[in-house]
Amino acid sequence: MNFMNKLAGLAAVTVSVLALSGAALAADYDWTFQTSETAGEPGFINKQKWAENVGVLSGGRINIEILPIGSVVPHTDTLEAVGSGILQGHLTDPSYFAGKDPAFAMMGNLVGAWSDPFELLGFMQSGGGDELYAELVEPYGVHFIGAAATEPEAFVSSVPIRTVEDLKGVKLRAPEGMVFEIFSKAGASPVALPGSEIFSALDKGVVDAADNTVFATNQALGMNDIANFPLYPGFHSLPLIDISINKEIWDGLPEDLKAILNASVDKFSFDHIYSVRLLDAKAVSEARANEKIEIINWSGDERAKFRRIAQDEWKVWAKKSDMTQRYYDAVTSYLEGRNLL
Repeated sequence: MNFMNKLAGLAAVTVSVLALSGAALAADYDWTFQTSETAGEPGFINKQKWAENVGVLSGGRINIEILPIGSVVPHTDTLEAVGSGILQGHLTDPSYFAGKDPAFAMMGNLVGAWSDPFELLGFMQSGGGDELYAELVEPYGVHFIGAAATEPEAFVSSVPIRTVEDLKGVKLRAPEGMVFEIFSKAGASPVALPGSEIFSALDKGVVDAADNTVFATNQALGMNDIANFPLYPGFHSLPLIDISINKEIWDGLPEDLKAILNASVDKFSFDHIYSVRLLDAKAVSEARANEKIEIINWSGDERAKFRRIAQDEWKVWAKKSDMTQRYYDAVTSYLEGRNLL
């Protein structure tokens, strides 16, 4: 079933729910889901709205509490926590689990692959991505409900980076794994730092630039004021959002609630993408009004150069396991078939 059909189905469910008695019902299911954002971030707020929507669509039968990163377990441990029932679910970036299986790094953030979130969602729903990811997490006792995505991440920099060549020697913050390796092969000098240390590292000159979330969040945090050559739109990173639940809980749910959860993920993804897109647009307008900030937009040729470097690293990661090879084959076939490679 494609995205729009699912949204139509969700609308039908909404009408059915609204036709029910208005009396509040006690929740049959009370769950805790942990996210990979801090409280107050746009992504966290949108995930709270998703939980509220599930409550409405289920007629109050499902109540989900959304917690910020690290509330119950470290962000790298939510997979096991969901499987064991410590958490009932999570909404997170699968790249955090790369230490458990390299396939999580590829599926969580295939650097340089996507220029628009709907390209990624198209692959997940019609290119085999959903099936491969569900297979990857099932041994952990986790059921994959569905994928969401956000806008391409921006890039903050205290030095002008107008070309791939300009990356050479630049000390930049990047998460460990595939992102780190690709920037290294592009000539940069990547440094692994937690997100909480990025502002201070930029301010003190520990790093010159940083791979760090979407433009709107960077602008709100004041990143562009201390690193005033931001790169936008992003050219490198567009992470997946994994929305999963404990498999035993899922298997015990009635079919109507499974349908509601499935459809709610598609609505969440659509709403999240456009809400962040709007926030980015406002933040870009604000940044452009500041004469000290220069927003750099890479040309198509420079983006293609970076993508070719990334594709070489995809091949390296494809050889790490049977699953990484299967994912590589599926995603390159999908991209080639749509002239996106």
